[in-house]
Amino acid sequence: MTESNPPVIEIRDLHKSYGDLEVIKGVDIAAKAGDVVSLIGSSGSGKSTILRCANLLEDSQQGDILFKGEAVHWRGHGLHRHPADKHQVIRMRTNLSMVFQQFNLWSHMSILQNVMEAPVTVLGRDKAEAEASARKYLDKVGIGDKCDVWPAQLSGGQQQRAAIARALAMEPEALLFDEPTSALDPELEQEVVKVIKDLANEGRTMLLVTHDMRLAADVSDNVVFLHQGKIEEQGPPAELFGNPKSERLQQFLSATVSD
Repeated sequence: MTESNPPVIEIRDLHKSYGDLEVIKGVDIAAKAGDVVSLIGSSGSGKSTILRCANLLEDSQQGDILFKGEAVHWRGHGLHRHPADKHQVIRMRTNLSMVFQQFNLWSHMSILQNVMEAPVTVLGRDKAEAEASARKYLDKVGIGDKCDVWPAQLSGGQQQRAAIARALAMEPEALLFDEPTSALDPELEQEVVKVIKDLANEGRTMLLVTHDMRLAADVSDNVVFLHQGKIEEQGPPAELFGNPKSERLQQFLSATVSD
C-alpha cells in the first residue's frame, strides 16, 4: 500500500483492556477503498470491541488507528490514554458511519426525521437538501413509503434498513456494521442482507462484524477470524472458508454449520 493511496481504515497493533482484562491483544486490520472486511469469531472474541475502537467509541490502550493515512492523536498512556483532539474525533467519526445490532432509532421522530437529523445538526446541511437525500436513501433500502411512520410501527428488518439509510445519509467514507442481522428472525434478516450485498456490489468500504458466515463469504474481500482477542487466521473468503488452516477455525466453522 503506497502512502499516496492509504487504506480508508487501518488498525495497527491494537490493544484494548477493561481494567486488568486485556480483550484485544495486538490486532492489525486494513480496509482499502471499496474493500469489505468481515470480522468473525465466537462471542467474546473481540469483534465488536475492535469496531468500537475503530470508530473511537472506545479508547484503546496501545496501537494506531488511521483514517485515510491520518493517525488519531493520543494523550496519556495505557488505561489513561484518550484522543487528544476532539475536533479530529468528530471529523473522523462523521466519515465512519456505524450501524448497530440494536437499531437505535429515535422513537419520538418519524423515519424521515431520523435519517435527516445528523446531516442537518452535525454536517449543517440545508433541511430541504437533507430531506431529498434522506428520501433517496430510504428508497434505496426499500422503505421509501415509510417516511412518515414512527419506528415502533416498523418491523425489525425495516427498522434496521432505516438505520442503514441513516448511516448512508451522512455520505461516509466507510460503513461499520456491528452484527446488523443478529437481532432479527431469519425472514427479516434476509431483507437486511440484501441491502448489505447491494452496498458491497456498489464498492462501498465496509467493516462488517457478523455471525452470518454466508453473508461474510458472499460480500467480503477479506475475512478475519478472531479468537481470544487475537487474529487466528485471515484471508479471502474462498480460502478461509474452503481451506481453514487452524484447528480453532475448523472447530468454529463446524459449529456454525451445525447450528
